Amino acid sequence: MTVKTASGRTIERNRPPASERAKSALWHGIMLLVLAIVLYPLLWLIAASIKGNADIISDTSLWPETVTWDHFAGAFDGLAGIPLWRFFWNSFVISALSVIGVTASCSITAYALARLRFPGRTAMFGVVIATLLLPWQVMLIPQYLIFSELEVTNTYFPLVIGKFLGLDAFFVFLYIQFMRGIPRELDQAAKIDGAGHFRVFFSILLPLLRPAIVTSSIFTFIWAWNDFMGPLIYLYDMEKFPLPRLLQAYSNTEGVTNWGGMMAMTLLSLVPVVLFFLVFQRFLIRGIATSGVKG
Repeated sequence: MTVKTASGRTIERNRPPASERAKSALWHGIMLLVLAIVLYPLLWLIAASIKGNADIISDTSLWPETVTWDHFAGAFDGLAGIPLWRFFWNSFVISALSVIGVTASCSITAYALARLRFPGRTAMFGVVIATLLLPWQVMLIPQYLIFSELEVTNTYFPLVIGKFLGLDAFFVFLYIQFMRGIPRELDQAAKIDGAGHFRVFFSILLPLLRPAIVTSSIFTFIWAWNDFMGPLIYLYDMEKFPLPRLLQAYSNTEGVTNWGGMMAMTLLSLVPVVLFFLVFQRFLIRGIATSGVKG
């Protein structure tokens, strides 16, 4: 294959062998098939949101013959007289408080375990890692009894208080791994100039933790936004429902489910998460690459 440059020179360009082209075509074909399988639930959700309730169950075709936008109109009107923006605001409050709590508590906990020298530090770090093996269902009933005795159920307190106590061992480990890649000479130089632990943490380490902070913030925001079990257990008033809890309200006690409204509301609830991920995805990849593989 010959290619002519702007100066008029002719350059010979070798084409890849037929076997390599066949392998490349096969690889791209497999990736497109996997992409279609992964995206099919989303396509089905979009199609179901513009179908009639009867067609969602009976119609086996992906795209409806008759398109209706009534489900979205009903979703924007809210539910039980409560406007839609209220449910979005509830989800945002829970997610924002969760992000603030995880960023503050887990970074400080990681600093103590990664930088300070005190008896039992290794054992405490082992206990933190061991909690990753503990299923959250084991703590569900004891936590509910405690919050019930404190009379804080039907509030956001049970949903966010754990985030401010450094209980997310995964993020503590993430910050520790990142701090291990930061030279200790920076700490020592600051201490020579008279800086204490708080000054070292807030002025030296915290600015360098930005990739890890962004990574933990993205994961926490998405997990808190999509959390269904916590609001299902602790929240009773519909005015306090976040979006995942609202979806369950589309199915009443008589077993009559507004499938179209549920699909439309599900699609609307995905929009903030997708936008949040698209905006910060480059920080997410950088944070995982720089903090998740250091040992």
